Amino acid sequence: MDEVVKKYNELVDFLNKCDYYYYVLDNPIISDAEYDELKKELFEIERKYPQIIRPDSPSQRVGFKPSKEFKEIEHKEKMLSLDNAESEEEIIDWIRKIKRDYPNATFVVEPKFDGTSLELVYENSILKFAITRGDGLKGEDVTNNAKIIKTIPLKILKDIKRIDVRGEVLISKEDFKKLNEELLKNHERTFANPRNAAAGSLRQLDPSITAKRRLTFIAWGIGYFEGLEIDNQFDVLKLLKELGFKVSEPVKLCNDENEVVEFYKEMFKNRDNFPFELDGIVIKVNEFYIQKELGWTIRAPKWAIAGKFQAVEKTTKIVNVVFQVGRMGIITPVAILEPVEISGVVVSRVSLHNFDIIRKLDIRIGDWVYVRRAGEVIPEITSVIKERRTGGEKIIQEPRNCPSCNGEVIKDGAYYKCINLSCPAKLASHIQYVGEVLEIEGLGEATSNNLVKLNLVKDLADLFYLTVSDFLKLPNFAEISSKKLYNEIQKVKEGISLEKFIMMLGIPSIGKANAKALANKFRTLDKFLNCTYYELISISGIGYEIATNVIKFLRDENNRRIIEKILKSGIKITEEEKAKKLSNFFYNKKVVITGELSKFTRDEVIKFLESIGALVSNNVSSKTDYLIVGKNPGSKLEKAKKYNIKIISEEEFYEILKSEGIL
Repeated sequence: MDEVVKKYNELVDFLNKCDYYYYVLDNPIISDAEYDELKKELFEIERKYPQIIRPDSPSQRVGFKPSKEFKEIEHKEKMLSLDNAESEEEIIDWIRKIKRDYPNATFVVEPKFDGTSLELVYENSILKFAITRGDGLKGEDVTNNAKIIKTIPLKILKDIKRIDVRGEVLISKEDFKKLNEELLKNHERTFANPRNAAAGSLRQLDPSITAKRRLTFIAWGIGYFEGLEIDNQFDVLKLLKELGFKVSEPVKLCNDENEVVEFYKEMFKNRDNFPFELDGIVIKVNEFYIQKELGWTIRAPKWAIAGKFQAVEKTTKIVNVVFQVGRMGIITPVAILEPVEISGVVVSRVSLHNFDIIRKLDIRIGDWVYVRRAGEVIPEITSVIKERRTGGEKIIQEPRNCPSCNGEVIKDGAYYKCINLSCPAKLASHIQYVGEVLEIEGLGEATSNNLVKLNLVKDLADLFYLTVSDFLKLPNFAEISSKKLYNEIQKVKEGISLEKFIMMLGIPSIGKANAKALANKFRTLDKFLNCTYYELISISGIGYEIATNVIKFLRDENNRRIIEKILKSGIKITEEEKAKKLSNFFYNKKVVITGELSKFTRDEVIKFLESIGALVSNNVSSKTDYLIVGKNPGSKLEKAKKYNIKIISEEEFYEILKSEGIL
């Protein structure tokens, strides 16, 4: 037995060494075939002698069963996000402010990779937990998924009692492209950007899905530690490398703002040469004693800042303009572009929104235009390069008939609208919307269009009666993809909230905030279906127009027929829990957010506001109570001023929460 244990330990140590050289140093020391043979030998020993399995064995990276949910774990030390500096001037101001109080301060600068943050807890050098950032105080336990990532050591290369290693989980631009191609091939929803792909892959309840995604972990810092003497960030990065981690590179130790700005410019210039998405640089005070004295705000350290890159604009040509019909009949002009890559994403279509914008920018077919991704996500045309016009450009004409059904079109403000109730494009858009609301993977635009086109879905209810054989009739659908989409719909039928059921019906003016308000008021489907006008207008934020829309929708015979048909499919609607009695500044108030938030992500703010009883909406209207404004706000700010809505800055928002005792 001693010989077996000796052989086993040698195999574990050597295979871990091979993983380190291959995944961290990008320098393989044996062939793939040799590696596979040794791994097979290791697995055979473990099969015969399970009592000797080591926690850092390569076998411990695979074979975990799917979880029903992620449990939450507290961070030993707060894991906060960073404040942003949006320009060179803001970076300079921040550094000068620190230098004024600490003339001898130095700064570590490194690339800011655009991924999802993760903390790895090592006890006695063995990986114990992997925790997402979460709200900064606690995050989700994704240990089983993290163990699959080959650049995360199961055992670090030095004996340390406890160290919490922090870093970024990433997917390369090349692997992101391959992943989306694979998802498209399987009729699954694609990811908007590499950051979302990394976050979504790390948080899969089934680790086998995470294993298929080529994720990388790059370490950039530490949180809590014991049994370690270290007093600056630059040495932390050197230590992390010695422990077996990939670290942020290049890294520079700077003495002043001039050196930092020089690094910032260099990174911006070379951003496209990195295998991973880069959205700025991170600047940290190097000395730990200064970090400690500077301290933290509610959501960010005062000793570090993210120097964000400005959104990149590229030029391209409009080759055509097509019209899309939404589920409410609104016809949206969409510019078809010569494909152009912006920040790692190929952009070939841009919404022009409405004809007011087209006329304001004087956009024509054949124009050369500047395009950027607003907030590094949504593509938009910022201006037309009129100097490049040849005279052959075509003015974009308003639609006279619906491009889908050829039905009558009316002008509704800045928009054109199809009023044909049987318009197939409206139904297809509605089916796609239901896929988004109910999170049905694989029910995207192409699938929704084909379901309507092939008459497999003639109304919303038909979606819940589809069979595997129905999906097999769709283009490019095989047995596996058909069963997968069928199972997704069956899973939804097992139970959805009243809020989501109301949302999916597609009642005019009922988005997430209003659906939540209705669900909180009525709590059961039966009470909602039999609600009165007076009950509706008693709900905060539900005025005359919305109440009329709801009553009109629920009294329509065809709509009632469709609802009854959906219920007969076997779908279960869960009752809403009785809303907690809350009393605070935002309770029962309609809130909209615009601009980039520096301390929370937008999703975190929305989730938080909803938890304290606020009704969060995407659009500003005369019924909106408050608009929370971050940096670089959009058109919502002007609209809020027009309606005389109270505008709250991000800092004021946190001050209100503090004064209410919520933060």
